[in-house]
Amino acid sequence: MMTLTLIVAAFLAGLAGVLGVRSVLGDGRHTRWTSVLMLGSFGFQLIWLGVRGELRGSCPLMDAGEILVFLAWSLTLFYLMVGAAYRVMLLGMFSAPLVMVMLLVAMLPGMLDVDPVRQEGVDYWGEMHSAISVLSYGAMALGAVSAVMLLILDRLLKSGELRSGLFRKMPPIHTIIGSVVRLTVIGVSFLSFGLGCGLMMGAMGGGHFWVALFVWLAYLLLLGVWFVRGMTPRRMSVFVVLLFVASLSVFAVL
Repeated sequence: MMTLTLIVAAFLAGLAGVLGVRSVLGDGRHTRWTSVLMLGSFGFQLIWLGVRGELRGSCPLMDAGEILVFLAWSLTLFYLMVGAAYRVMLLGMFSAPLVMVMLLVAMLPGMLDVDPVRQEGVDYWGEMHSAISVLSYGAMALGAVSAVMLLILDRLLKSGELRSGLFRKMPPIHTIIGSVVRLTVIGVSFLSFGLGCGLMMGAMGGGHFWVALFVWLAYLLLLGVWFVRGMTPRRMSVFVVLLFVASLSVFAVL
């Protein structure tokens, strides 16, 4: 039953991506269904995390599979919030396949504990630190996806491919870079709170804490340069993508 829930969630995310591509190549009539399907996937992910959390007796972030599902749920959450609120609906075409891949990888043999051990004496600050820190990565992941969109749009403009369906469906550059910066700020804000919870639980001795702290400082530096000194949207997008890829190393030391 638990596996079936993830399969359905992955299928809905994949279908959302397919319809997103179809809306770009076609007349756009199916664009709204990308968000509907992502909402359905979000619901099944939430059900899985709820049941898994009951089995664990804590936030389900104890193995690689759980982390991937939680990260996919976080990315989906921010897509539904930002894509709908700021009319960057094309984000679904880019983020839905990523969500599907995360969920499918989470189901690979060895990724999920077959018989999860129930946790006793759960630390409140530890729970908050883990959940909010991973939640921040959902915002930063979607920020990186938005940055990829901007780089593709920049490439289309420079190559003169102005009649392609993808170019016609792309939001303006200022809209996309606004999403990149906004999502990065949200991610850094959540990560700041997560690191604060880590300090409260005395997690400074863990390697993952120091990696997360380095990631936080790097993002702060990037945002500081953007707001104070300024840089081109293309360069900002390149740094956001590279920094997010590098920041994934935190999961290697959990």
